[in-house]
Amino acid sequence: MSLKLHVIICSTRPTRVGPSVAKWFAEYAKNHGTGFDVNLVDLAEVDLPLFNEPNHPVQRNYQFDYTKRWSEIVESGDAFVFVTPEYNYNPPPSFYNALTYLSKEWNYKTCGFVGYGGASGGVRAIQSAKTLVTTLKMMPMTECVMVPMVATMIDDDKNFKSNELIEKSADAMLIELKKWAAAIKPIRG
Repeated sequence: MSLKLHVIICSTRPTRVGPSVAKWFAEYAKNHGTGFDVNLVDLAEVDLPLFNEPNHPVQRNYQFDYTKRWSEIVESGDAFVFVTPEYNYNPPPSFYNALTYLSKEWNYKTCGFVGYGGASGGVRAIQSAKTLVTTLKMMPMTECVMVPMVATMIDDDKNFKSNELIEKSADAMLIELKKWAAAIKPIRG
């Protein structure tokens, strides 16, 4: 049985490049050989309002259909890769909001990050995000993918063009993500 990997586009801005980077990564992961069943998830399409559930997420007593749909998506995943820009040294508010909606659905699952931005390639956003996911009992990979100067890697058709360094980072992260996802899955019972 293959493990399900959700590649999540974290930015919801209309002018975002996240979908281009995420589509590249999802296709790369499908062809990688780690055997993940890859699913692309766009937080802009999930369309969660600012957290407004009346009950604490740990209760899983969701009142709104969008939360119930989001819960089903996350529950079905074994591993996640968050494709995130860096805004003020952090991931976007949509990332925090999406995590905050749920609790137990994230528990004992692995995650990796593909960060993009200017000179830093999103590394500061990734470091900040790793702290948050551990509070949800997720295991973030040490390995990550950083895409510096992302605007120079998007062609006229809005396709992301990778390079050898980025692909080596993706290889390392996917291998570790698969090992950890397989090891942690039995803990969920």
